[in-house]
Amino acid sequence: MKPMRCKVKITEVKLGENCDQITAVPVCKSGAYPADGSDEDNTFSKFSPSGCLQLTIANPELLNVYRPGQQFYVDWTPIEPVAAAATSGN
Repeated sequence: MKPMRCKVKITEVKLGENCDQITAVPVCKSGAYPADGSDEDNTFSKFSPSGCLQLTIANPELLNVYRPGQQFYVDWTPIEPVAAAATSGN
């Protein structure tokens, strides 16, 4: 399986006392993309046209850090399945 990279934009941040909730969606552009496809968002929205990522962050160092409008890359890198014997302690 190949890794996948998505580009997302934060659309909502709910601040809490002990955790924040973040909602992000794949990037898209309002208006026309350049005909030559040179806009990076064009590539990402073509292959990841819709979706929603919701995270609850409880790390005290990351509370009240993220803001709507910020954009991030999200990398999906597959990991090898752990052998059953290794997880059972045998």
